[in-house]
Amino acid sequence: MDAVSAPANIEELLDRVHQVSGNLPKRLKQCADYLVTNPDRVAVSTVAEMADGAGVQPSAFMRFCQVLGFSGYSQMQRLFRETYTQSWPDYSTRLQKLRATGAGSPSALLAEFIEAGRLSLENLAKTIDPRTLDTAIKTLSEANMVHIVGMRRAFSVASYLAYAFEKMNVPTMLHDSVGKLDSRHAIRPGDAVIAITFAPYTHETVELAEAGRRAGAHVVAITDSPASPLRPVTPLLLTVQEADFGDFRSLSATLSLAVALVVAVGAAGGTGVNGISD
Repeated sequence: MDAVSAPANIEELLDRVHQVSGNLPKRLKQCADYLVTNPDRVAVSTVAEMADGAGVQPSAFMRFCQVLGFSGYSQMQRLFRETYTQSWPDYSTRLQKLRATGAGSPSALLAEFIEAGRLSLENLAKTIDPRTLDTAIKTLSEANMVHIVGMRRAFSVASYLAYAFEKMNVPTMLHDSVGKLDSRHAIRPGDAVIAITFAPYTHETVELAEAGRRAGAHVVAITDSPASPLRPVTPLLLTVQEADFGDFRSLSATLSLAVALVVAVGAAGGTGVNGISD
């Protein structure tokens, strides 16, 4: 195959995969199929992890990257990471955008965020799968210990879950990486892990979820897309898509889901003797 230039963006990359996939050898076709099905894993996975997911050797996945026009896996991964970074600008850029659009008074801002929260809650009511939710609650209520991990934007949700489960007398451990401490060794068979992450997805959260699965624990994921890197880890995927205003995303729907999980688990396990007092 003649040398080709690397795709400039993810859309071009996926178009090229579709163009070449029909003529690829079996192993490279496996790489193509896995990439198309799991594009959000590229930014947070090593080439060995991607190859394992595709059922091929790392050398085959490297060759697949070269067929697409990349020098290797690192160059392709950089494209995905840059795309994630660009999709949600930093806070100073978001504030500049709000000022440029004349966002108005604090009361107007509040009204906009209330509307974003309302849209998020309506979307959650329409999209949440009741069967998956029921199974997740059963899994958590039967667990010996509930481990919770969520970094960056997801940390507020993770810390609330840990607080509320503790008030419900549910044995709980919050994994927060304070002091760079790695507490994954505490996960045992019969435990459950709640992993919370949103695009651009936190590598540490995905890693702990994978470690929990390897340890024999059940994993419940709270994320924002069926294509999340947590999808290969667990079938218990609770997806929440938050509306945004001025590139600031609400957590209204995610926190409502968290409250529902806590109360339902407490009721199912009969452990909620204290209740949530505040």
